[in-house]
Amino acid sequence: MDESLYNSQGIINQVDWQQYIHLVRNEALKLAVRLPTTIELDDLLQVGYIGLLDTIKRYDVSQGNTFATFAIPRIKGAMLDELRSRDWLPRQTRKKIKDITHAINQLEQKLGTTPNDHQIAEYLQLPIAEYRKALLDSNCSQICSYDEMQKKLGDNIDAIVDHGEDNDPFSSIINDEIRDQIARQIDKLPEKEKMILALYYQEELNLKEIGKVLDISESRVSQLHSQAIKRIQSKVKP
Repeated sequence: MDESLYNSQGIINQVDWQQYIHLVRNEALKLAVRLPTTIELDDLLQVGYIGLLDTIKRYDVSQGNTFATFAIPRIKGAMLDELRSRDWLPRQTRKKIKDITHAINQLEQKLGTTPNDHQIAEYLQLPIAEYRKALLDSNCSQICSYDEMQKKLGDNIDAIVDHGEDNDPFSSIINDEIRDQIARQIDKLPEKEKMILALYYQEELNLKEIGKVLDISESRVSQLHSQAIKRIQSKVKP
């Protein structure tokens, strides 16, 4: 740790805050790939910068965490708060998202196995193209329906695929029982969906990069990502 970055109270010197701007940009880019194009990257960056400055005021080196470990969840939290405050998702889309989650749960009970997208679309009485469009809309809404997911998963959706380690900053927050439920549901996912979650949340690849790895389109990655999350949501109980 570079002690020159801190003043006598253990607070980062404000003249050095610019070296941490990359933390804001990294988190903004991660969120941007899940959001509709109407959400400007610059808007996320501006909110993130404010979150960074506020974090600098609150950081205490005596607590033992590095500044990056302390700052990242707070920068992301500031962006999420801004997104949730906009409430941009249409009511009809919200209903479709709930219908998909319900359909997956019902079909798994009826079939005794994991339903594919054609079976889910048929259950919903939707053309497959319309169902896949709903998945894309749902994927874009994952961040803004954060509160609903938070009730089941804890403090951060990213933790859903980190079920094997305790070295992430959210592990102490997520209830052990819920973490076990999540781990079991991830293990039951179709292999491609499981791979997408691992590449997205653990390896931090974006949707385009995952598409290249799996040799599928970026939109198909987005659909499968959304479907995987819905499978987990349909089974994990608070």
